[in-house]
Amino acid sequence: MAPFLLAAEGLEKQFPGVRAVDGISLGVRPGQCFGLLGPNGAGKTTTLEMLEGIQTPTAGQILFRGRPLDRDFREQVGIQFQATALQDFQRVHEALTMFARLYRRHADLEELIELCHLRAILNRDTRKLSGGQRQRLLLAIALVNEPVLVFLDEPTTGLDPQARRNFWALIDRVRERGTTILLTTHYMEEAERLCDEIAIVDQGRILTQGDPRTLIQEEFPAAILRLPVHAWPKDHPLPDNAERRDTMIELYVDDVANALEQLERQGTSLIDLRVDRPSLEDLFLKLTGHHLRA
Repeated sequence: MAPFLLAAEGLEKQFPGVRAVDGISLGVRPGQCFGLLGPNGAGKTTTLEMLEGIQTPTAGQILFRGRPLDRDFREQVGIQFQATALQDFQRVHEALTMFARLYRRHADLEELIELCHLRAILNRDTRKLSGGQRQRLLLAIALVNEPVLVFLDEPTTGLDPQARRNFWALIDRVRERGTTILLTTHYMEEAERLCDEIAIVDQGRILTQGDPRTLIQEEFPAAILRLPVHAWPKDHPLPDNAERRDTMIELYVDDVANALEQLERQGTSLIDLRVDRPSLEDLFLKLTGHHLRA
């Protein structure tokens, strides 16, 4: 097993009257994409800010390559914040150059321009960038010092589906370079698509951690049948493998064909039936009772 690049042990963060983080431990291995997930107010952002070195833990320790966070850590990591203010009246190439000068060493800017697909917008005022263009520029800025670890804090929030998927492809290219990624996101499809490992946080604690596909398989059978409540016969109680969620009934089954036969025999309407593979959002809902909120 490879040693952890970044490790946290027993992290706590206490604010007046609130324990935002309550004993979180995790490790991020070199080259992986690690996802930190949780609803608003779960302690996710506070945990991330401690891992980034922005906030100081009340208790616990954080190690980067086996050592406490220091100036060397700041030189070797990059951060793409949820919101980053760029200098007004500045062009894209000027923004890149300015941030590169903040570090003792920096990436080859021409390679970075190609990696993040910035060539066509180099002379554009940063105030006139689309959402996707702005996020590509902010990623380039986060990579400008050639970090071994980059923090991506909800990088695709507000992007349209096409721009979001384009950004996923860009993250794949970053990983191919050997860069380790710590990602927070409210999009479960994104986490399932990109992350080798996830930790789901709620009320300041980690509820579960591991490979997302394995976690889903451990918690759910092969399929979830979803149908409207009105389709269920009123004289039939819900079986143990079924739950009502708002206006829908969900049945968790391993044998879809057999389940459909039983539903037909009891007179259930199958017109609006949907068969889904259990997802990361299903896992989150089961563990926390919350939908992830953007």
